[in-house]
Amino acid sequence: MHTNTMFRIEPAARLSALAAAVLLAGCSFIPQYERPAAPVPEQFAAPQTAGVAGSEAAADVDWKDYFTDPRLQSLISIALQNNRDLRVAMLNVEQARAQFQIQRANQFPTVNALASGTRQPSTTTKRYGNVFQVGLGVSAWEPDFFGRIGALKEQALAQYLATQEARKAAQISLVAAVASGWLTLMADEELLDISRRTLGSREQSAKLTGLRFENGVSSELDNQQAQSLVQAARATYAQQQRQRMQDENALALLLGQAVPDTITSTLTASRLASAAPMRPLAAGLPSDLLQRRPDIRRAEQLLIAANANIGAARAAFFPRISLTASMGTVSDELSGLFKSGTWAFSLAPQLTLPIFDAGRNQATLDAARVGQQIAVAQYEKAIQVAFQEVSDSLDGLATLQEQLDAQAALVKAEGRRLELSQLRYENGVASSMDLLDAQRSMFSAEQTLVVTRLQQLLNQVALYKTLGGGWSEAK
Repeated sequence: MHTNTMFRIEPAARLSALAAAVLLAGCSFIPQYERPAAPVPEQFAAPQTAGVAGSEAAADVDWKDYFTDPRLQSLISIALQNNRDLRVAMLNVEQARAQFQIQRANQFPTVNALASGTRQPSTTTKRYGNVFQVGLGVSAWEPDFFGRIGALKEQALAQYLATQEARKAAQISLVAAVASGWLTLMADEELLDISRRTLGSREQSAKLTGLRFENGVSSELDNQQAQSLVQAARATYAQQQRQRMQDENALALLLGQAVPDTITSTLTASRLASAAPMRPLAAGLPSDLLQRRPDIRRAEQLLIAANANIGAARAAFFPRISLTASMGTVSDELSGLFKSGTWAFSLAPQLTLPIFDAGRNQATLDAARVGQQIAVAQYEKAIQVAFQEVSDSLDGLATLQEQLDAQAALVKAEGRRLELSQLRYENGVASSMDLLDAQRSMFSAEQTLVVTRLQQLLNQVALYKTLGGGWSEAK
């Protein structure tokens, strides 16, 4: 006696069952998705100095067209090939794609080849008999009458698309980080050169002051002050050497390898003032960020996934039908398989209707709804963060050039002051205090000028990044 009863089904009955499945299929409990309103002003408050005539949207400008320095282009290319964080982001996309394929496959029956042989005693004759079976089988396939599996597929699809957007955001961040790291290295070299020249100048001044002290022309206080400036410059020089090495290490981590010597050897002759200019960008409207920024698109896909999860949770309140079926040939002799009259079909439908689950389905639905509300808040927060980042970059664009011009004028004035103080000191008109104060001011002004110029360039990099540059669908 067998647990599965084999019987034949007429073609008309099979067609009726198929028609019923088609009529019931397509039902979905996923709430209609509506994109939340952007919780930001309609315009940026900063002056639109980025949107000059002929400027383009950052998302339409390839990074090779924005960063035109061949050395920087080479570094970015290396990073895109070797950076481990970007590699993980790419693998996450592949993993999410596989998860989506799994959920998609659940909508279709799995057909397996079956072959079995059984030897067991008969309950009537008490004698052993054989049963051989070969055929095809479908195990526990669930027709998606109420859209539960379809909702899970939509959720997996949205999560897959979210990982794609995360990958794009990772590339944008990497391109900007490499550009910032390269500009920082250039600034480090320039600061080292200033400190090196300042240290040499102060050592010469200290030597002269020491001779004057030995000959009774200047006081011991003047001599000690000169020595203090020398040690201060030496300490600053050592600190900047350490910072220079650490910044190169940080850039190497982004590249996934050491910075090529052919590139680092060119740093000593490089100056930020002669860095390749970056093209103007159109800031556009805050609403444009919804399409340009991958991190915002990622947050929206996660919101769509949370919305689809509500549909799956709603469908859990309705019956589930699973079908187990097999078709093949059965015989009590191995040689009798595939003969006429041995073909049969087995169908075992099962319906499961939730009656009492101690509130599990309701709690699952409540959790899905809360998850959707959390996704809405995260989506809105992503928009607000993007608005702040663009606004900060636009504010910097409007003020850093003015600050840089003022700082350059200050360096020029301090340089002239140092020349005059040196002449007055050598002719005995001014004290060593005047000369030392002029040296300190000049050193500080030159360093601040380099830092300000670096801030201006980094702000242009940040503007390109925050407007969604560094990634283009067409590339």
